[in-house]
Amino acid sequence: MTAAVLERPILVLNRLWQPVGVSTVARSLVKVWNGAARIVDPDDYRLYTWQDWSDLIPHDDEPFIQTARRKLKVPEVVTLSHYDRVPTNVVTFSRRNVFKRDRFTCQYCGSQPGSEELTIDHVLPRSHGGATTWENCVLACIDCNARKANRTPEQAHMPLHRKPTRPHWRPLYASRGVRIDSWTRFISEAYWTVELNDD
Repeated sequence: MTAAVLERPILVLNRLWQPVGVSTVARSLVKVWNGAARIVDPDDYRLYTWQDWSDLIPHDDEPFIQTARRKLKVPEVVTLSHYDRVPTNVVTFSRRNVFKRDRFTCQYCGSQPGSEELTIDHVLPRSHGGATTWENCVLACIDCNARKANRTPEQAHMPLHRKPTRPHWRPLYASRGVRIDSWTRFISEAYWTVELNDD
């Protein structure tokens, strides 16, 4: 139980209270212990040091970490004490990230056959000078890839469902499948729809 709780996601804010990432409870508590971060109470925005937080008693319905001496309430948001920048990264082009951008969906027929039945297709084939870039690669099922062959979508009469573009990077990564309601006080709805990160 404690191991699972330590891996729960926690929102990380810079010292200006701007979201800069998602970490784990374990990593965030180490930062709080070292004085590099403080815990934010999302209800009243009060800041807590390690000592202040460890004095709190969790309610019966709240997750907690059992230590040798007490139950430690699990935080949901921390703010860094000194870091005031916002990361300015770009999404790295990779097979994994193309799958995320295209939502495991063939961009020609719209099917979702599973990752084993999907491949990356060059919209303008490489033999015609097409580059391996965000703007020229899409997911295609094996059948559509074979049907399109070494042609452009226009030549194959296979229009794309969506024009491929470079995705925008956001400091949060929503694929963890966990949505913590208190985070909505610190981040806009746009962050919840992010499908990609920078790795």
